[in-house]
Amino acid sequence: MVKVKICGLTNLEDALMAQNYGADYLGFILYPKSPRYIPLEKFQTEILPYLNKDIKKVAVVVNEKVDFLKKLLSAGFDFIQLHYDISPEILKEIPPEKIIKVFRVKEEKPNISEEWKKTHAILLDTYKKGMYGGTGETFNWSIALDLIKKGFKVFISGGLNPSNVCKAIKYTRFPYGVDVSSGVEKYKGKKDPSKLKEFITKAKECSENYNF
Repeated sequence: MVKVKICGLTNLEDALMAQNYGADYLGFILYPKSPRYIPLEKFQTEILPYLNKDIKKVAVVVNEKVDFLKKLLSAGFDFIQLHYDISPEILKEIPPEKIIKVFRVKEEKPNISEEWKKTHAILLDTYKKGMYGGTGETFNWSIALDLIKKGFKVFISGGLNPSNVCKAIKYTRFPYGVDVSSGVEKYKGKKDPSKLKEFITKAKECSENYNF
């Protein structure tokens, strides 16, 4: 079944809703310039103690040093989502299975090294200058389909919402996962309960019932 990742969580209420509705991954943005930024200390004290141990917690970072990435793995996060250009050499510093590498997609197919197959997964998001996620815009899903055929584990992100998530899953013929942030929000940093529930339910039902 396709995994569901809810990203841009900033508070306990939304994190628990996502967990209770059946999300597999919860994403927390540790990038101070993001409108969905959450300080590490707040995550550790106000959210982490109340989450199920089996739900995957993802730290979303931009331009951080290796020492900080290692700190995150000992601070309660299961994965680190790298939202910036960096060499696969990072895989010698951080366990590959702990990394989700983001590639921001323009019109052309991105050039992705086979080395990134060693990671837990890659995540494809829509390129928008000056933004690292949360664009609310889709990209050409045929690019995702091509990478899936080549053996990459792919999260699809960018412009997904309850009305198009099933279409994205069917088009790409079973991606590893789907990722959403702005598509289930009331406003930046606050999730909409009905949209959140509908997105998770549709993604799960679509991947369970579709004949691939």
